[in-house]
Amino acid sequence: MSDQSPPSIVLFTRDLRVHDNPALHAAAGAGPVVPLFVLDPKILDGDYNRPNRARFLAESLADLDAALTKRGAGLVVRRGEVAGEVASVVRETGARAVHLAGDASGFSHRREDRLREALDPLDCELHVHDDSLFVVPPGQITATGKTHMSVFSPYHRKWEKESRRAPLAAPRKLTVPSGLRAGTVPTAAQISKGDTAPNMSAGGETAGRKLFRAWLDQRAEGYADDHDDLAGDRTSRISPYLHFGCLSPLEVVTRAWDVAPAFTRQMAWRDFHAQVLAANPRSTRVDLRTRHDRWRTGKDAEREFTAWKQGRTGWPLVDACMRQLVDEGWMHNRGRLVVGHFLCKTLYLDWRWGAQFFVDHLIDGDTANNTMNWQWVAGTGTDSRFNRILSVNSQAERYDPNGDYVRRYLPELSGVAGSQVHTPWKLDPDVRRKLDYPEPVVDVREGNDRFLAARGKR
Repeated sequence: MSDQSPPSIVLFTRDLRVHDNPALHAAAGAGPVVPLFVLDPKILDGDYNRPNRARFLAESLADLDAALTKRGAGLVVRRGEVAGEVASVVRETGARAVHLAGDASGFSHRREDRLREALDPLDCELHVHDDSLFVVPPGQITATGKTHMSVFSPYHRKWEKESRRAPLAAPRKLTVPSGLRAGTVPTAAQISKGDTAPNMSAGGETAGRKLFRAWLDQRAEGYADDHDDLAGDRTSRISPYLHFGCLSPLEVVTRAWDVAPAFTRQMAWRDFHAQVLAANPRSTRVDLRTRHDRWRTGKDAEREFTAWKQGRTGWPLVDACMRQLVDEGWMHNRGRLVVGHFLCKTLYLDWRWGAQFFVDHLIDGDTANNTMNWQWVAGTGTDSRFNRILSVNSQAERYDPNGDYVRRYLPELSGVAGSQVHTPWKLDPDVRRKLDYPEPVVDVREGNDRFLAARGKR
């Protein structure tokens, strides 16, 4: 290579942005840059690779490539085992440093280990930037004598007091080594086959920044009062962009800090879940705190699980939430709590069933947040009130009192006025018979009593 100083490689993973990207910033400050993304067969061939995220990833990579190209260095794409592909680019370019965003999962930690093993013989140093994907990285806040904190409220109090760096500006100009084969930014179909949600969000930093800016300007101030309003939908909807790193969580929190403190508290939950997962990597498959549940199995359990997945349980609020998930690849946070409690506690079905279905559809199917939220609703995670049950009826009355959310996602009930839409079984029999909508798969009171009995509370 003809460049005077050796280049640095930026290995993009879940930090698909140019604004406030510590790995990119550090590499650009040292000289020529190789912006690299590797399509990893271990992810492509695994249970995590699903059409919605594949499409969002492809759009995010295309947007990142455009932003990098504008600055003088387009995205370099390779396909193969990550450590081997990075080592190959190191040998090709003479790079002396690789910069990478630190992550929380066991998979990411094993990837770091393999990268170090591959780079050490090449006299190339791996720099892991733990502040790329989190406001407060895992391990920075701990309880005395512990590797992490397991209760959110004291964690949040410490999280609020942690010093934060200023967000980093996007680099104005990048220099890339000459003669390097760029590769091709993949399409969604080249990442995963299958149909995507018909109304899912567009991927990429450009779309994410536009969405967040609009929410901050127009809806953030009312977030504390209205964020659980299902029909009003005052949530930011930026979770997919946070998951893929199209938005920096640090920049998001910095900009929202004085405007929407209730929102920044939700951002703290992301960091809390990440540090729990980092300390307990097996919790993606194993109860964090076992309650010795004997989850229901068999034909009836499978039939009810199918009804839950299809949004045909006969409980309109639950069904509307599940239809939103399939239609948009996203679900309102209040809805996630409702359907999670219904599956695990009213139907008494294994939280892992629900977690995998969410992984199959959610664009923001984040390993830490998805796993820990499901364990929380199942009572096997960090919720100190682990036997709590959310009443579907009370949730409907409180968060969708006029039924507008249900009518939006259940067209078969669109003609049922007002709050009656939540209890179609109470309609006039002649009206009820004309609706293409099932009877409830379970009596909520009986289902909840069954759960409490299984937990030794009855």
